[in-house]
Amino acid sequence: MPKAAARISTSIPVSSDSESSDTTQFVTVALFSGIGLLISLVAVILGIQGVWF
Repeated sequence: MPKAAARISTSIPVSSDSESSDTTQFVTVALFSGIGLLISLVAVILGIQGVWF
């Protein structure tokens, strides 16, 4: 079994492109979430009633 696990782990190359892609995806999700939280916070502070109330 260790030989099979070694074959699987060596067949998946890790490149800097995948790390860059992961960082880009993280930044995109973080910005999207941050903007959504900011809009929600402003709506609550200003007392704008929405469907969630």
